[in-house]
Amino acid sequence: MPANLLDSHSMQNQLVFLIGPPRGGTTLTTRMLGAHPAIYAPVEPHLMPPLAHLGFHEKVEKAPYDPIITQLGLRELVGLLPGGEADYLDALRAATDHLYAKALEPSGRQLFLDKTPAYALVLDFLTKLYPEAKYLVLTRHPIAVWSSVVDSFFDGDHEAAHRHNPILERYLPAIARFLREPPAHLHHLRYEELVQAPEEQIEKVCGFLGIPFEPAMIDYGQQQDGARSSARGLGDPTSVSQQTRPTTGSVGKWAGALAADPARLSQCREIAARLTDPDLAAWGYPGPELRRSLEEIEPRNARPPRSKLTRYALERRLLVRLRQNIHHNALGRLVRQIQSACDVLLR
Repeated sequence: MPANLLDSHSMQNQLVFLIGPPRGGTTLTTRMLGAHPAIYAPVEPHLMPPLAHLGFHEKVEKAPYDPIITQLGLRELVGLLPGGEADYLDALRAATDHLYAKALEPSGRQLFLDKTPAYALVLDFLTKLYPEAKYLVLTRHPIAVWSSVVDSFFDGDHEAAHRHNPILERYLPAIARFLREPPAHLHHLRYEELVQAPEEQIEKVCGFLGIPFEPAMIDYGQQQDGARSSARGLGDPTSVSQQTRPTTGSVGKWAGALAADPARLSQCREIAARLTDPDLAAWGYPGPELRRSLEEIEPRNARPPRSKLTRYALERRLLVRLRQNIHHNALGRLVRQIQSACDVLLR
């Protein structure tokens, strides 16, 4: 390990950012890479989105301070710096370098793997802050991603899922542009290829990272040290952590779910129509083929299969039910009253 972990250049060389959408296979990939003795892969740090939205690059719409005045003040301050934006980025990098280095040091490992799906939405900022870091981009069949989001987080309610977070429309264009305009060090990995040929694909990733391939990475569930160093992602269903090696069981699962739910199939066709061909091509799933595969699915009169009734599934079902019409019903009014009372008590 380098003698001075707080050196900015050394941290650039030790950082690996895994970029991918929620439910795109990033947790599986993290567990495999975290089983390598050179890679430290903790839970998602979420360091970058708040920094990106401090006001100089992006700003938040609502905060406990005035975002408009903050943005004006910060841009004036940065304008006074001799190096302008470069000095500002140096200051932010000093803080994030320190945090990454201090977190990495006790592990005794060489590389810090930051897997935070939300980074896909602040890639311009991230690459300005760490232009020489290594970026591993993971893409998955877009409809498989969406189907997994609907089932994992919304108990099959595709309409509620899209109202809450249209993930494909947000993540796919951002990551596609990143693939078309890559930083200095980028490796593109497709989920389907990863689970179908894990040894071959992980060996390529190791070559990209400059570390020797360890066959034991494929059976990551047997590596106790790796399991401890690669925590489950925030909000990930427990089924991911129960796996011990990659499987192909989820590759074609989305097609069966759509065939059993005509309304969901119709929604997916509408989503696919809104995604552009250049973005889908960069993602690795050509638009004409994607839309044709959806048109070829024949709806059948069958109830969609229910997920296994785990504690996690029960929590998600309860959350979905409570959210329904929350802004217009008695429960919503009660929650707002309690929130107002708490604000008064805690201010």
